[in-house]
Amino acid sequence: MEKLEKKYGLPTAICMVVGTVIGSGVFFKAQNVLAATGGNMPLGIWAWVITGFLLIVCSLQFALMGTKYEKVSGVIDYAEATCGKSYAYYLGWFMVNVYYPGMTSVLAWVSARYFGVLFGWSMVGPEVLALAGFFLIASYCMNALSPKLAGKFQISATVIKLIPIILMAVVGTLVGIFNGTLSTNFTTVVSQAVGGTSGGLFAAIVATVFAYEGWICATSINAELKNAKKTLPLALIIGSLIVVVAYVFYYIGVAGGATNKVLIEEGATTAFSNIFGGVGGTLLNICIVVSCLGTLNGLMVAATRGMYSLACRDQGPKPELFKQIDKNTNMVTNSSIWGLLVCAAWLVYFYGANLTEKGWFGYFNFDSSELPIITIYALYIPIFIVWMIREKEFGFVKRFLLPSVAIISCVFMVFAAVYAHGITPYLTAKAEDRFSFPVLFYLILFAVIMLLGAYFKNPKTKK
Repeated sequence: MEKLEKKYGLPTAICMVVGTVIGSGVFFKAQNVLAATGGNMPLGIWAWVITGFLLIVCSLQFALMGTKYEKVSGVIDYAEATCGKSYAYYLGWFMVNVYYPGMTSVLAWVSARYFGVLFGWSMVGPEVLALAGFFLIASYCMNALSPKLAGKFQISATVIKLIPIILMAVVGTLVGIFNGTLSTNFTTVVSQAVGGTSGGLFAAIVATVFAYEGWICATSINAELKNAKKTLPLALIIGSLIVVVAYVFYYIGVAGGATNKVLIEEGATTAFSNIFGGVGGTLLNICIVVSCLGTLNGLMVAATRGMYSLACRDQGPKPELFKQIDKNTNMVTNSSIWGLLVCAAWLVYFYGANLTEKGWFGYFNFDSSELPIITIYALYIPIFIVWMIREKEFGFVKRFLLPSVAIISCVFMVFAAVYAHGITPYLTAKAEDRFSFPVLFYLILFAVIMLLGAYFKNPKTKK
């Protein structure tokens, strides 16, 4: 069987982690965190740190696995080595057809939305939807026709997206110190936190969870990394640390640009405009567009390689077709086409379910970028449990402590997603809307897709 060329090094791998996590979320989630904590800055910082800790723990566990297992596609390799080929297939099928394309399609729309802001377009208008489709196809073409160019773009976009974050972290903090705004914001609380201090902290943590998501996509290029057993673990650890530090210091810098009350009412981008002026605000939007496109590219890298990772194991529909590698581009063209089509389908779904007035899908209207977090983190848990049972060569910390904390982190992520999209909307809904329970209907759709996966699991046995 033909193999993918080892063409990516540590910088690209790190940028995959940083680039697929840092998108648009950091620029507007700061407002959500401030609102949840009632403007309590220290409490908000704790929220970013705690969620970042959960991210680092899971990254460390997968990094440890990466030092031992290497095959085709990171997390699927780990699932196969611990829980077996069948479990790895179902995890891969879910990631290929739900997790990767769900997030990728939304990032295409988010990129188009922020681009449209520069021209005054409505975020639910046809121009934004058409541009989202264009961004999706353009990202696919770059990855399918020139994967090395896609790697270079990932590095460039990651550097560009860090510019406004670093500027705000440094300049915003200095300005806030000299004008006294930072001191005031750290000592003044605008209002009581939602549900008291503990409730406000939890609500803030829930708000930050989704800003940290996407890091696992870096494992999709495992087969294309030089010295993958060393490179991938380093990328997961270094990339995760960069993200956490960037988020925390950006949040602090924002507090130097406006009062907490203004930030809660008008959003964190107000601080950027106050410090850098109207031109700075426009440049921020441009940087956000590039940031989102970089995240889109990182997600598309994973989406285009999904079916190939299954086909290499002789599983899924027509494995002989999807394991083919183009001799000119050294890219899995058929797998890439599948990824594009599924992403396009999820883009249509996201628009119809979330951006139309009543939704096109009835009870099955849900956020396709966030609810898959419920099942992806639940699917990680058996991998960590089996690791503790089987890996007797490691000491207590690596065999039991680290995976135990990773399991707790996964359980928290699942609960946070259910709390944010299921329990809270259900409790606050009107009586006639009580049957609208997004988590339940997402899980129904998840079950249907997994049943389809079961049908295609062993194609060679089909007559």
